Amino acid sequence: MAMIALKCPEIEVVVVDINEARIAAWNTDKLPIYEPGLLEVVKEARGRNLFFSTDVGKHVGEADIVFVSVNTPTKTSGVGAGKAADLTYWEGAARVIASVSTSSKIIVEKSTVPVKTADAIEKVLRRNCTNPDVHFEILSNPEFLAEGTAIEDLTAPDRVLIGGKDTESGRAAIETLASVYAHWVPQERILRANLWSAELAKLTANAMLAQRISSMNSISALCEATGADVQQVARSIGTDSRIGPKFLNASVGFGGSCFQKDILNLVYICETAGLQQVANYWQQVISMNNYQKNRFVQRVISAMFNTISRKKIAVYGFAFKKDTGDTRETPAIDVCRGLMADGANVCVYDPQVTDEQIYQDLTTQPYEWYDHPNPRSAPVDKSAIAISHDPMEAARGAHGICVLTEWDEFKGYDYQQVYDAMVKPAFIFDGRNILDHQKLRDIGFIVYALGKPLEPFLQKSYS
Repeated sequence: MAMIALKCPEIEVVVVDINEARIAAWNTDKLPIYEPGLLEVVKEARGRNLFFSTDVGKHVGEADIVFVSVNTPTKTSGVGAGKAADLTYWEGAARVIASVSTSSKIIVEKSTVPVKTADAIEKVLRRNCTNPDVHFEILSNPEFLAEGTAIEDLTAPDRVLIGGKDTESGRAAIETLASVYAHWVPQERILRANLWSAELAKLTANAMLAQRISSMNSISALCEATGADVQQVARSIGTDSRIGPKFLNASVGFGGSCFQKDILNLVYICETAGLQQVANYWQQVISMNNYQKNRFVQRVISAMFNTISRKKIAVYGFAFKKDTGDTRETPAIDVCRGLMADGANVCVYDPQVTDEQIYQDLTTQPYEWYDHPNPRSAPVDKSAIAISHDPMEAARGAHGICVLTEWDEFKGYDYQQVYDAMVKPAFIFDGRNILDHQKLRDIGFIVYALGKPLEPFLQKSYS
């Protein structure tokens, strides 16, 4: 919404939320989320045509277009628990919109929702609006953003997808929204589709991106077993124009708020449609992601003489990717829990994630706050978690370092100094393949580089 306000100064944009603390933060220079470039965009438009308010009824009632961006977590109980999307917040938003509307509106789905959600929401709107002259036209306009590059993605998007009904009023609504994006997006990149195609496109896009990561992660295991190099394999296939180079980086696993949630939703939709084989296919993407995280933990344990009990292990990076403070579904949660379950003393350093968030992620039962139940790893006691705000202090006295997020700053550390402060033999487990492994070996580190040939020291450990 901030980008629309920036690019369309003649349009008044009001972001509403019932959370007073969050709205208060949006009205300061300490925004409630971290995203490179976002503060600059907000500051330029805020107070001009971009406003933040808790007066939901007033601003929704006055709006011509209402974008709904509420959470759609995976159900944690009942029918479809662990897979189906919970549309409680969406339904609640629809009831609010209907209750305050005195004029016709275009309702835009921004949240990732199951196919046919628009049909259900339309029924809620119609049944709860008492004014017979009010008409609601529902559009699907999913976001295709990546955290860390969201502002770039919004400034020059690959495409903007708008789905609506194939009726006169539906087509008119599509063109109304398209005219907003046309302020800065070329017309050839504004795609029109029917509602159901637009809703399914977002789920499919996330599922296929995650599939690429899981595919390369599966190959990384094979590379280690055969002596191949997963980065060389990825580079070779990435030059194929039919495949392309993006999302081919093997890693400790994918995370974020969307990939796992959307795949599980897709699995459930397939199951309810009677397509069990299709559901099984997409479920395997999740299974491979879980396997990769567990495999990484087992590598650490095996390398360190099959025991990490009471050994300090520094964890560099807790966010699910660089340039964000988001920890939702971060692989660091399961890796840290796996290491601590085997007795390790884990010390976490991340340049953006707050101490409170790390404590919450590692100590809370998954089903109490995650988007879906997660039986893979048990929570740990807060007293067992160490957090450092200095990477050197995190590494001091450590037996090993696990690199779990690809923060650029990790590449520039003085690793000779780090090595000197560690217990010998000193291990580095690079779960993102961002470090200069040969330089580290020259210093004296035992290096595990995910998906790359194992050095002799590690080969002996796995024989």
